[in-house]
Amino acid sequence: MAVPPRLIAFLAPRAVPGIEEVVDGVYRRTIAGGRVIDLADPAAAPILGADPAAADAHLGRDPVLGALVARAPGLRVPGTVDGGELAIRAVIGQQISVAAARTIAGRLVAVAGQPLAEPVGTLTHTWPTPEAIAEVAPTLPMPRSRRRTVAALAQALAGGLRLERGGEGREELLALPGIGPWTAEYVAMRALGDPDAWMPTDLGVRHGLARLGVGVEAADAWRPYRAHAVMHLWSAPRDP
Repeated sequence: MAVPPRLIAFLAPRAVPGIEEVVDGVYRRTIAGGRVIDLADPAAAPILGADPAAADAHLGRDPVLGALVARAPGLRVPGTVDGGELAIRAVIGQQISVAAARTIAGRLVAVAGQPLAEPVGTLTHTWPTPEAIAEVAPTLPMPRSRRRTVAALAQALAGGLRLERGGEGREELLALPGIGPWTAEYVAMRALGDPDAWMPTDLGVRHGLARLGVGVEAADAWRPYRAHAVMHLWSAPRDP
């Protein structure tokens, strides 16, 4: 399967230094065990997410989203090879820019990640274990409350919390200090693979809705594919 350019466009600005890179339009990353994969590797299949054909068919008939779907058919909800990693990165990214979150996550990788036997391009480490994250969380350049959330989440992951495609996890996340609906829904969307995950308070979603001239109530018609609608709304403000 050809890699959709919009998927690369989503992954590239979020690529964490040391574990991810996009070079000449090719996305690569490290995974547990020190392997380096690209999106053609079977191990990368979870990143590609579910086939969007059914979502396109449903949302394409919607009078509000139809034009966006026609403009970007096949737009995928990016998944992840590691739900725990995605959740930690989501917490790090709370209320800051994508670039700032990428920088902090890169620092976490540098101080707590496992070095590769030999660097591959700019790839130098694997994502840290939950135990290592919990240990260094107090040193991360973030507000104290967010450091506590990172530590609590890392401890939960070390204790057995699994955030895998098709699984549960929302309630466990919401029970942790500092994790609210936005973070839980983002994890549900990308790690749990819930096609109906929905983030009405997300700034990009709100901008997209405003551009389309509708309120959050319009999303009722987008069930059960609101996660795919989120991807289109995130693109809407950048489309001419």
